[in-house]
Amino acid sequence: MEKTRSPKKDGTEAPSGIRNFSIDQLSVDAVLAAKGTTTTSVVLPARDEESTIGWVIEAIRPHLTGHGTGLLDEILVIDDASSDETALVAKLAGVNVRSLSGAGGKGQAMASGVETATGDVIVFLDADVVNTSPDYIPRLLGPLLLDESIQLVKGFYARPIDGEPSGGGRVTELTARPALALLFPELADVLQPLAGETALRRNVVESVGLAPGYQVEMALLIDVGRRYGASAIAQVDLGMRVHRNRPLSELGPMAAEVLSVALERSRSDSASNEVRTD
Repeated sequence: MEKTRSPKKDGTEAPSGIRNFSIDQLSVDAVLAAKGTTTTSVVLPARDEESTIGWVIEAIRPHLTGHGTGLLDEILVIDDASSDETALVAKLAGVNVRSLSGAGGKGQAMASGVETATGDVIVFLDADVVNTSPDYIPRLLGPLLLDESIQLVKGFYARPIDGEPSGGGRVTELTARPALALLFPELADVLQPLAGETALRRNVVESVGLAPGYQVEMALLIDVGRRYGASAIAQVDLGMRVHRNRPLSELGPMAAEVLSVALERSRSDSASNEVRTD
């Protein structure tokens, strides 16, 4: 996807929209060479994911320092007050686990992960994806390690449902993307704004913060775009994502949270613009 370009202060041209990195640019060797002394952590927020958390950990373990490529320095699971054996399965898989005493929601679990993790760069992965691939790690880390202007990376993918190759991601297609197109058109090219497969620099997340609950992904995308510009955001192809599709009874409240944070951020921008023009 081509983007128009605008002049930088040094006279060269910089992209003015969302950056797209091809998978050919993101080989393990290329990303590892760019890593240098940068430390990296994977944070897995999880609630009641005992059936899948082990598979996710095993998929990315080949990149853990001491076990494989060395792209990852740490894998951390944040157990969001699970009622099943999520924490036990993760511990048996040999990774660090922080268990929260009360269910705070995805945003709070991610914030706890940032607080606990040690990496300069943090990769968030969802714990319910049954086909998590080792490729996720170099593809999500690559743009950040290869280009210092990139602050946030979002994965995108095909989303099957009910035996069909596409049609999943209903909140994304019916709520998140239309809201961005109307309220934040500079972010409209982000294909999966609610993707849990996300990577960013520690200083960025500490700067913009993390919203609570299911607002977290939409708020983070908007906040990074507002602070650093759309050209600081990259997206990478992660193939096909297979996970537990939730019933509509659960998607309605999720959609309401996503829409509410987009509207709140939009009103905030409008109010700031009115103040500046007074």
